[in-house]
Amino acid sequence: MKQVNLKAAPLVLALLGAGVLGGASVEALHHAYSPAVAAVLPPIAPVTVPSATPGAAGVVMPDFPLIAQRYGPAVVNISVTGHEKVAADMSDPFEFFRQFEQGRVPQREVPVRGMGSGFIVGSEGIILTNAHVVKNATEVMVKLTDRREFKAKVLGSDPKTDIAVLKINASNLPVVSLGDSDKLQVGEWVLAIGAPFGFENTVTAGVVSATGRSLPDDSAVPFIQTDVAVNPGNSGGPLFNARGEVVGINSQIYSQSGGYEGLSFSIPIDLAVKIKDQIVAHGKVEHAQLGVAVQEVNQSLADSFGLDRPEGALVASVQKDSAADHAGLKPGDVIRSVDGRRIVSSGDLPAIVALARPGDRMTMGVWRQGKQIDLTATLARADDKVASAQDNGNAQGGKLGLALRPLNPQEREESGVRAGVIVDDVAGPAEAAGVEPGDIVLAVNGTPVKTVEQVRAAVAKSQKSVALLIQRGEDKIFVPIRLG
Repeated sequence: MKQVNLKAAPLVLALLGAGVLGGASVEALHHAYSPAVAAVLPPIAPVTVPSATPGAAGVVMPDFPLIAQRYGPAVVNISVTGHEKVAADMSDPFEFFRQFEQGRVPQREVPVRGMGSGFIVGSEGIILTNAHVVKNATEVMVKLTDRREFKAKVLGSDPKTDIAVLKINASNLPVVSLGDSDKLQVGEWVLAIGAPFGFENTVTAGVVSATGRSLPDDSAVPFIQTDVAVNPGNSGGPLFNARGEVVGINSQIYSQSGGYEGLSFSIPIDLAVKIKDQIVAHGKVEHAQLGVAVQEVNQSLADSFGLDRPEGALVASVQKDSAADHAGLKPGDVIRSVDGRRIVSSGDLPAIVALARPGDRMTMGVWRQGKQIDLTATLARADDKVASAQDNGNAQGGKLGLALRPLNPQEREESGVRAGVIVDDVAGPAEAAGVEPGDIVLAVNGTPVKTVEQVRAAVAKSQKSVALLIQRGEDKIFVPIRLG
């Protein structure tokens, strides 16, 4: 099971892959889904339990046994075999040095086996699971609840969203009913079916803890967070709502031990359906790209940019010749809405882009220099070549505990910036905010600066805080600094 270390917490983000049966493990968990094609049983009507409070509405309770009985047969177990390259046997030093001299790192292939879950969305044998479940697999076997087994063909997989579509040679299969993950509410009952640690058709239940959750894994997926117990082997399995409709695909967990600890994450079905449709139609997936790097707007940044509340996606950098660049977005802009949808967290923006297709037009409500403007971008393909992060010749400064000076020619050439001032020393508020010697100040409150005097003038106009756009190495980021 793959684990990714988190920077901000002593936890690991773990894929819900299956345990290894022999050799190295093949991971099995992330996200997948697709619309049903055959006649589907109607959704289950939840049971309404009278409220204990007089006059209050009844409490809607799901019929878990009926959901498991009706849709459990559409959940499958997936086993994979394949090969993985590992370091070669070092027992023969002559062979090791022969390969090393030829410019090759000595490696050998070892067999791998693993397991995951999936669910049937087309009665003619279309199955959804996670891309990492079938990664590097040479053979994929699907086992139904009636104990029949079929060799599956991988129609396609999308590592970016971790969705894969399988096809088995069967007909008249039971299929799940698909719901609308966009209507899912925090506090709703949900149920998962899968094969944790290989225990087939295991049913667990809980509630929705949050929706639209962004995770520190470079993913644009707006995850559904639940407290449903899922473990390695649940990967690719369905998450049902109280009506028995699939609303998500069980994907990841936060864990210190590698097992379930109360935080589970699922891929929204709406996103998975879009990916599945592309795979079935074209065998591949095209992702849209806006071409910006964004960060959260906290209270200090909101004060610096004159926002009434700390919301939106703050643009830290813009890729040259990207859709964002052509639309006129600039570092320091705060994207507050997209097509009328409010952007509260910075993670809301990539989640919206993930649901779009290349060529789609996106109207953005942008806060710039204390004013609201509208910009329209035509999204590009994610694999289209664009230039590196745009040079915006900016600078910073102020009586913030910063010792600043202009860049010398060598520093200007090494950093690749045309303007800006460099931090020689730092103390006080700037040091507390995380500014470091060697940082290049590009802008103050979104206004580019080229001299120390411009930095001081911009800071003098600020009241509660200032936002410095700094370049550190190849990265650009806004750093809020409180005044006083």
